Amino acid sequence: MIFLLPPSETKRDGGASESTLDFGALSFASLDRPRRSAAAALVRLSRDVDASMTALKIGPRLRDEVSRNRLLKRSPTLPALERYTGVAFDPIGASHLDAEATSWAASHVAIHSALFGLLGATDRIPAYRLSHDSRLPGVSLKALWATPIRRALASLAAPVVDLRSEAYAELGPAPRDSVYVRVVTDDGDRRRALNHFNKKTKGTLVARLLADRPDLSSVDDFVVWAREQGIVVEPSVGELVVVSESVLRD
Repeated sequence: MIFLLPPSETKRDGGASESTLDFGALSFASLDRPRRSAAAALVRLSRDVDASMTALKIGPRLRDEVSRNRLLKRSPTLPALERYTGVAFDPIGASHLDAEATSWAASHVAIHSALFGLLGATDRIPAYRLSHDSRLPGVSLKALWATPIRRALASLAAPVVDLRSEAYAELGPAPRDSVYVRVVTDDGDRRRALNHFNKKTKGTLVARLLADRPDLSSVDDFVVWAREQGIVVEPSVGELVVVSESVLRD
């Protein structure tokens, strides 16, 4: 089973000084061509700082993000699960995972990047800036990624639990036998969708999976595991409704 996360706009600096981006070492080899196309377009764009800031929809405070993109192919790398930071990734604490948890993540966690497409959790990548709604000159991210990612996901032997935002799901639709996770809050009287705690809930859910490392071969297995953990999960057509409070409880 694969748990598919969206990326984060924020990235950790640094990495192994002797390592640089190696396209051939990334998971999902069928995505090599669009990855190289996106990376080349991003590096070209980075030569014009003002144009980059407009395309990336960032202000002067984030001007250094353009430099990250310019040095994309020469920067040190980190495992993807360590590179991303923020509300969804901080609960995972990837840099502190033990060997068993890291191995489980390598087999069961993937991340959907606007730049690299699908990534394995331990794929080594540099810091960069590119979001699903960024505008690369001459490259439509949706046109670039939709078909290759759909095919790559469909080729997986394992079912996909889709934790992405709807915006990223549009960049690469998951196969029909996947399930989309919808996070809600329940105050006892009604349920409503979440924004900020939506990301934290998904990250914490993955953290709990990494701590327990269950043997899962189907969506039903995941639902059973979740309920054994006290997590409220309600299957619906094509999706799983998860109650945030049941995941985030102390």
